[in-house]
Amino acid sequence: MSGVRLIDVSHVVEQGMITYKGLPAPVICDFLSREASRKLYAAGTEFQIGKIEMVGNTGTYVDSPFHRFETGKDLSELPLTSLANLDGLVVRVAGTRGKLGDGGRAVGPDAFRGLDVRGKAVLVETDWADHWRTDRYFEGHPYLTADAASLLAERGASLVGIDSFNVDDTEDGSRPVHTALLGAEIPIVEHLRGLDALPGTDFRFFAVPVKVKAFGTFPVRAFGLAG
Repeated sequence: MSGVRLIDVSHVVEQGMITYKGLPAPVICDFLSREASRKLYAAGTEFQIGKIEMVGNTGTYVDSPFHRFETGKDLSELPLTSLANLDGLVVRVAGTRGKLGDGGRAVGPDAFRGLDVRGKAVLVETDWADHWRTDRYFEGHPYLTADAASLLAERGASLVGIDSFNVDDTEDGSRPVHTALLGAEIPIVEHLRGLDALPGTDFRFFAVPVKVKAFGTFPVRAFGLAG
């Protein structure tokens, strides 16, 4: 492992934080406090057992097909080959004219033309994570277009991630990007951060959730492994 770097690209989950307006913040507390545990163990021995109440769409999370499709694969059915040790590719579109339309918000297929995305975790860097935990984060975010999603699905991307509020334009209720990618069994990771610390290529990507049955979305500790 000499010379290998582990690069964390996920947000910290904290008490009271809002990831998505309209969804509740996580509640983090003790189920068993250290003080209470002292009555259960030998002198000088104590433990803490934590309790968390949250929706799946909290922090940096992965969407499985079940999130969009009733008969799609849920978190427990996603193969590790779609979430871990993937060949990574960062597509940097922040501030790049010609790759963003709709006033600098829409990431279209031109951003991916000429790139080999087959079998890769395609991570779109927009720098929107700079607005995390501010009101700005929720409004006017960058997103992928339906044509971009179709191209990524047709060319065999293994996973698609973005450092933005949503991979779709949230003003479009049909959610074409979720529909195209999850319909092709391509997991989606939203609310990434720090993608500028990753090399553009030649790294491995990991975003593995808890293996929960009948659940479509869950937080991940997303990271890259680079030489």
